[in-house]
Amino acid sequence: MTALAAPVRPSASSRMPRETTPHEIIASARAAPAGMKGALLVSGLTALLMWAAFTPVNFGPLAWVCLAPLLTLVRLEKSTARMYRAVFLGGMAFWLATLQWMRLGDNLMYISLVALSCYLALYFPAFLALTRVAVWRFGVPLTLAAPTIWVGLELLRGRLANGFSWYFLGHTQYQWIELIQISDLVGAYGVSFLPALVAACIVELLPATLLVRLRLVPAFGDGAPLPRISFAGQLARVAFCLTLFAATLGYGYWRRGTAEFQPGPRVGLVQSNVTSKVKHDRADWPKIQRSLENLTGQAVKQQPDLIVWPETMFRWPLLETPLDVSDADLEAAHPGLNLSWLRDLQVRRKLSQMSQMAGTAMIIGLETVNIDRSKIHTYNSAAYVRADGFIAGRYDKLHRVPFGEFVPLGDQFPWLRQLLPFVPNIDAGIAPAVFELHGYRFSPIICFEDTVPHLVRNIVNSTTEPQPDQPKRIDFLVNLTNDGWFHGSSELDQHLITAAFRSVECRTPMVRAVNTGISAFIDGDGVIRRRAPEKQQEAVVVDNIPLDTRQSFYLVGGDWFAGGCLICCGFLAVMGLLGRWLPARTSVRPV
Repeated sequence: MTALAAPVRPSASSRMPRETTPHEIIASARAAPAGMKGALLVSGLTALLMWAAFTPVNFGPLAWVCLAPLLTLVRLEKSTARMYRAVFLGGMAFWLATLQWMRLGDNLMYISLVALSCYLALYFPAFLALTRVAVWRFGVPLTLAAPTIWVGLELLRGRLANGFSWYFLGHTQYQWIELIQISDLVGAYGVSFLPALVAACIVELLPATLLVRLRLVPAFGDGAPLPRISFAGQLARVAFCLTLFAATLGYGYWRRGTAEFQPGPRVGLVQSNVTSKVKHDRADWPKIQRSLENLTGQAVKQQPDLIVWPETMFRWPLLETPLDVSDADLEAAHPGLNLSWLRDLQVRRKLSQMSQMAGTAMIIGLETVNIDRSKIHTYNSAAYVRADGFIAGRYDKLHRVPFGEFVPLGDQFPWLRQLLPFVPNIDAGIAPAVFELHGYRFSPIICFEDTVPHLVRNIVNSTTEPQPDQPKRIDFLVNLTNDGWFHGSSELDQHLITAAFRSVECRTPMVRAVNTGISAFIDGDGVIRRRAPEKQQEAVVVDNIPLDTRQSFYLVGGDWFAGGCLICCGFLAVMGLLGRWLPARTSVRPV
């Protein structure tokens, strides 16, 4: 008999592939990230709503929901494809639209506009990334994580490098006077916390099906692998928001009720209308001077105690040298220096004549050229001239504007100077100044200094005078500004809005004399009491300063609240980076 042949087994290569089950297909689809389209949509919507919350649209209620679209991306356990790239693009869209007024200064400012927008746009993906770490790695409720991180990043943005303290979320609420009173406890940063808190709470209450419709997650079976928040958790979040909101308003109404404003010295604000192009043309300087003197004459008719000119509107520089520096020292240190020009007293005589003719004290914005043994220093200054013509002192601006008054790293990289319409060469001042007027004490601040919270706080604190019963701070702040670069744009409005928060934080009234506008009186509640009627028009605004005797915790504690938020951001950033190398843990779902 013939032996039966053994059955031949098919080789591995000839086997039929196993069919994938429907459950495996669904699981694979769920594991794959959603597309970029949904992330672009929500990022763009946040950019649009936030832009409309600020000037020029100025619809503040949108601030309470503008972060909600972006925060829907936090609810996804798995990032969508190129999610952070989409969020960065949304940030770019917001900042380019918001800061478009920068281009008005000069055609080369387009470069600065794009560069600054790129930098500021980075805060959007940073906000999203840190919030996701807090929610998914540590189980922090989104309602608490999002506002904490947002405020921490606002502080970082206001401090990093030279800082950019514009367009904080809380600035949109400047018209809700009771709400912004917490600024004297936690600064303007605390006002930003509330809209971010509400937006985060809204997102946690949204149904998962909405995120499916936005194509942020794939739709299979029960919808998406999203965390479910219990009814008790939802109730707790809503209760937390309502309690904090009610406490904030309650504090605001109480704080305003304790205000007893007393009429202080009468101040006249001179608002010129000089474009920057005209201002820097020496042939136009006499015309500018005559215009400001005419406006001063109009102010004198209303009998002010003090008249304020805007920043650098007196166009001839004040020349000074240290008292201990002789002519021989100057000739040795600066060969070829024209000493007769340096010793010319015409500017000093003119300043004295103006105040004597007006019969009142004056604060005049000008440049100071101070020459010592080492260097020729140029300062952006405010000179204080008494009614008798005596120049009682001056303040040199402390906080310079990058690329406007100095070039960061300009000495190391000279080519940076070629990117600017002119080469700025302004030195930083050394210390704040305090002047006295009929028993009242005040300090000048110049240009964008009124937008920097910690700077104004330091100035008020450093000029505080000890008294037998309690320290006496200055009675008011005087801001001298030139907004002529921006041709009546929304920058002028936003500058005034931002300055109002400094008055609340320090409980110190402020007067602002601004070239092209907006000149105004601001009281310690942040109320704009009086202002020039129009931008880009000459005007005179005269009124009594509403003095405020209330104390401010912010002057004592500073940015303790925002600083704590920034510490949380730093911790989350470290843990997020470590998570890339440490063994992965099971994600903690929010409760």
